[in-house]
Amino acid sequence: MTEISDMDFKDHKSGYVALMGKPNVGKSTLLNHYIGQKIAAVSYKPQTTRRRQLGILTTEDAQIIFVDTPGLHTGDYKLSQIINEEAEYALMDADVILFVADASGTPDKEDVRLAEVIREKAGDAVRLLVLNKTDLVDLSDAAQREKAYRELLDFDRHIWVSAITQEGRQELLTEIIDLLPEGPKYYPEGQITATYEREIAEDLIRAAAMHHLREEVPYGIFVSVNDYKKRSETLRYIHATIFVENESHKGIVIGRGGRMIKEISTMARQEIEEMSGEMVYLDLKVKVKKNWRNDPDFLRRFGLSHD
Repeated sequence: MTEISDMDFKDHKSGYVALMGKPNVGKSTLLNHYIGQKIAAVSYKPQTTRRRQLGILTTEDAQIIFVDTPGLHTGDYKLSQIINEEAEYALMDADVILFVADASGTPDKEDVRLAEVIREKAGDAVRLLVLNKTDLVDLSDAAQREKAYRELLDFDRHIWVSAITQEGRQELLTEIIDLLPEGPKYYPEGQITATYEREIAEDLIRAAAMHHLREEVPYGIFVSVNDYKKRSETLRYIHATIFVENESHKGIVIGRGGRMIKEISTMARQEIEEMSGEMVYLDLKVKVKKNWRNDPDFLRRFGLSHD
């Protein structure tokens, strides 16, 4: 085994950066921007992301391993417990924690709960408050919003950004690199994620379904990509199954005359094509699996259980 000495990465920064924040604060938008392509589903609804997802940015003098985390979940489902553990594991491994806050409003109980989990699980990681959505904040409210969020945790630093208008994004990247410890490149220079494309496709399909469906349906949805292969040099074939918890939900997902499933498929296909750079033929099916969120065998089968 080749030993790595301190001299091998002198003046080179590297480490894990956990992106924490409630749904719709702009975590995935920031990650996709830094990586340069879509690897994280962007949605205003919770539970779009159910696993930790790595986004790897390699620069001349640093390697930043972003860890996009699922939001904290409430409820008694076994799935909710597993998703919360995913977020906690990301905190325990992090060198830097980005607490991404929606500065267009004041902290709510979700922000308070997230701050409590960080306080309990994060150890010695550096804590950086990222006040996002500056484009939606009146200057007269900025100081009060900043004070309210800074009171949640003992933050080491804070910065204002806009994931949409790009304001502050380069400054944030400089700040992150400054906070990282010295270290080697953990991943090859060209690698941008440790997540397989088929898993990203599952998230994108679920995000499309959650975008189109009514409130009572989306959180009982699970997506499994069964087939992900090239049909030709220019076409990728994807067969995926959308699992729902009862027959009435299956009818809603399919829609009258198949209209809803077509809308979901069209949106998901476009997102996957943007992510992969390939033309995609997406074949979606809908199946019923009752109470899958509490089914240990089902969760284990699809890699969602830590047991």
